[in-house]
Amino acid sequence: MDFYDTVKLNRSYRGYDESVAISRDKMLKLIDYTRFCPSSINFQPFKYFISCDKDTNAKIQPLTGWARRLQAKMTLPREGHMPTGFIVICYDAAIGPNAQRFSKDIGIVAQTILLGAVDMGLGGCMIGNFDPQKVKEAIALEDGLEPVLIVALGKPDEKIVITDVPKDGDIGYYRDEDDVHYVPKRRLEDIVLN
Repeated sequence: MDFYDTVKLNRSYRGYDESVAISRDKMLKLIDYTRFCPSSINFQPFKYFISCDKDTNAKIQPLTGWARRLQAKMTLPREGHMPTGFIVICYDAAIGPNAQRFSKDIGIVAQTILLGAVDMGLGGCMIGNFDPQKVKEAIALEDGLEPVLIVALGKPDEKIVITDVPKDGDIGYYRDEDDVHYVPKRRLEDIVLN
């Protein structure tokens, strides 16, 4: 698969095949990729909590909010389609001067994890909708470690279709009656300035 295909397959999946477990070794490999990511002033202030067993996943899953745009219509992931792994990206206050300085770095490491997951035949979703204190307590993080982003992972079990943003400019993603997820994306000629 070439890189263009890898990027296109890297969607925000909200439905997974629960029969496909993710090994701790695969999770460690995904985290290993992050060691080579750029980091502001090369501080590298993130540490990672791995969850790839049912009991720990069951502590994290209820603390996450998914697909805010669709929440009034449905709850995702649906029962029986939960992720089989989570990586909780944590900011280590003992390393970096303040978490805000590294906000871009969070996206860089999360995207690297997700692109690595696609390469493994997996998929995932970045989740920012959670209460950091509740997650911290649920997974018993030490003082000074703050959850900043959660990456859900698993074998995708849903169809996602990329479409062009319509003429009215509506960028809202939606699901049809067959539960196919549609994601409008701007066209190349609409984002290049010159």
